[in-house]
Amino acid sequence: MIKLDDRSIERKADDLPGWSVVRVDGVPRLERTFRFDDFITAMAFTVQVGMTAEKADHHPVIETGWGKVTVTWWSHSLGGLGEKDFGMAAETSALYGG
Repeated sequence: MIKLDDRSIERKADDLPGWSVVRVDGVPRLERTFRFDDFITAMAFTVQVGMTAEKADHHPVIETGWGKVTVTWWSHSLGGLGEKDFGMAAETSALYGG
């Protein structure tokens, strides 16, 4: 995997509605909060994201609370974002329905 530069990240992020590029300790990450009507639906989504991540052998940070799930993708090994992170973010959005 190849680490994307800031310009590439910005361009690719434009194609991911609802996702933001956040920086933690200078490392860019893709992050989105998904909203739900209750806790059980949020948990079900969390499990779906987890199963998708496991199949891809690429794992996000997932924070689940009542009515919301925040998913954060980045590649630890790259110290930033690569193509796979954007693909996984798109898959996560598809699980949500868009």
